This record gives sequence, C-alpha cells and structure tokens, in this order.
Amino acid sequence: MEKLQAALQGSRPVLMEFYATWCPHCQRMMPVMAELKDEMDGVAEIFQIEGDDNPELMDKFNVKGYPTFILYKDGQEVWRDSGEKPYSELKDMIDRFK
Repeated sequence: MEKLQAALQGSRPVLMEFYATWCPHCQRMMPVMAELKDEMDGVAEIFQIEGDDNPELMDKFNVKGYPTFILYKDGQEVWRDSGEKPYSELKDMIDRFK
C-alpha cells in the first residue's frame, strides 16, 4: 500500500480503520466512514483496510480486533481505539490534529 505509506509520512492526519466484512460492528460503521470520507476530503486521508485480506498490515500496526481505528499525524500514531464510534467522535479526533 504505497498510497498509505506516503500518506503516513505527510502532514495531513491519516485515519485508518481496520475492519472485516463479516463483522457486524464494522458493517454498522460503513455509513459513518462514508460520511467521514466525504466531510474530510482534502483535510485528512482516510483508509479502510480489510484486515483478513491484509494480515501483514494487521501485524505491522498491532491490530487485534475489529473495528480498530488508528490516527496518524506527521508519521506518528496520535490516537487509537476500537469498537463502534459515533461520527462526531471520529470527526472531533481528526479536527484536533489537522
């Protein structure tokens, strides 16, 4: 994922969501993430990573469950949480680091 690596080294916030297609919590997060992508276009990079298809990224970022959210800024992890999150919490976290 060259685009992800480049984004992680950039100055904009990068939010990664690790999800699985079979995960009901992840399925409920899909419309939230779609809205967030629209709202944050040009402000933050948002990546949705299917964990079962990307075990090397799961290991690299030490992800143990779904959904897991990791926010990077200037190449450093600045926030991590897991479970269903409301749109407002994710947006507020990005806003803190933009």
